[in-house]
Amino acid sequence: MCGKKFELKIDNVRFVGHPTLLQHPPIIQVSKTDPSPKREMPTMILFNVVFALRANADPSVISCMHNLSRRIAIALQHEERRCQYLTREAKLMLAVQDEITTMTETDGSPQSPFRQILPKCKLARDLKEAYDSLCTTGVVRLHINNWLEVSFCLPHKIHRIGGNHIPPEALEHSLKAIRPYHALLLLESEKALLSQLPLDCSPAMVRLIKTCSAVKNLQQLAQDADLALLQIFQIAAHLVYWGKAIIIYPLCENNVYMLSPHANICLYSPLAEQFAQQFPGHDLPSMLAKFSLPVSLAEFRNPLEAPAQEAQLIQMVVWMLQRRLLIQLHTYVCLLVPPSEDEPGLRDEDPPLATRVGGRSLSTPSALSFGSPTSSDDMTLTSPSMDNSSAELLPGGDSPLNKRMTETLLASLSEHERQVILNIPAAQNPEDLRMFARLLHYFRGHHHLEEIMYNENMRRSQLKTLFDKFRSVLVVTNHEDPIISIFQSPME
Repeated sequence: MCGKKFELKIDNVRFVGHPTLLQHPPIIQVSKTDPSPKREMPTMILFNVVFALRANADPSVISCMHNLSRRIAIALQHEERRCQYLTREAKLMLAVQDEITTMTETDGSPQSPFRQILPKCKLARDLKEAYDSLCTTGVVRLHINNWLEVSFCLPHKIHRIGGNHIPPEALEHSLKAIRPYHALLLLESEKALLSQLPLDCSPAMVRLIKTCSAVKNLQQLAQDADLALLQIFQIAAHLVYWGKAIIIYPLCENNVYMLSPHANICLYSPLAEQFAQQFPGHDLPSMLAKFSLPVSLAEFRNPLEAPAQEAQLIQMVVWMLQRRLLIQLHTYVCLLVPPSEDEPGLRDEDPPLATRVGGRSLSTPSALSFGSPTSSDDMTLTSPSMDNSSAELLPGGDSPLNKRMTETLLASLSEHERQVILNIPAAQNPEDLRMFARLLHYFRGHHHLEEIMYNENMRRSQLKTLFDKFRSVLVVTNHEDPIISIFQSPME
């Protein structure tokens, strides 16, 4: 059983631990002139730090508790080998327990030994601190024997939606789906976050925290911090897992935000008081009212206002995103070809629309504004690898090679769908038709506008113009990005 997971269920209680064998090194003969105290023969063979949980505890919680038990056991095993710390602390506990037992037999009144052990035993205080931290914040930071640090995070306490916790599997799935066009938003100030880091933390993490900004995507952050993009991903996932940051899309004037359905909109809430202190002259309810309906940041721009006011607006949006008061909506495009007159019903071999869209509930299609491109529209993200993009079509008009490529890309459609698309006036332009065919696999409601921009190295204005030309067969929807939506849940 030693070195393996220990799990025992008795009635309504489940015990979880990690039994650890103490393999003491052979006793070294100490010289008489050595001032260090001689070690006594060890009497402890093995030990186990056990957590008592409810019998119906979630398997992911059980796995996390076993992980914490294993970490504490490794630190205790190291200190026992180094200076017999565990043996010394165990003797203190047993001595206090024997003393209390003797007093109880003499006085006849039962007493608990735990309160007497705490002020005398450092290990007992550490275990109590670990238990209290798990019950309150979910973050455990111990220094075993004032020497070895044990850090642990219970994600069920940190990441929650309403009253329900986010399963670690869902959190891990979202962290694996982080892309270079995402951004990292710190939930605490730079100074506060740096003060919480251990002394021996990675210099790369310090550099990232100092360089991080809500307007920089991860690819730009890697360049500014002079770090590899993979390392940026790893540090960002670490900060998100510990509840110190969330994943967002970089702030720009094309971003569309709206009030979170879980936001606290009370007039005299603690958040309202914090907002008034942070931004004098502004109140939180009035600011949240501006986001009652989906609105882009470009609509708040006023050329007559000073640049300082625009910068303050960005700070307010960042503040509300940190408190999960706002959610961002992304633009998704779905191919929806009208049925032919001789086929009024849905054919059996055609998949339903919900399946083609992806099974996710979508908002009511809304019209896009295809005006002149704004300054942020000029920002084009460059994909480090274009392997996942469609085949590039050769310039030079409607050459036979380009026609064959276009036909190949449209081969996934039915004959009726191809005919409807080719009858659209914009399809008579070979360039527009080739671009539509190249982007066809994105028109299933699974890829938002910014992802298409990144993967295909295109501008926002190009995509919106194409959507407008083929609007008779394309349905534009706006909803959250499922990848990062779990990070936009309100804090309790």
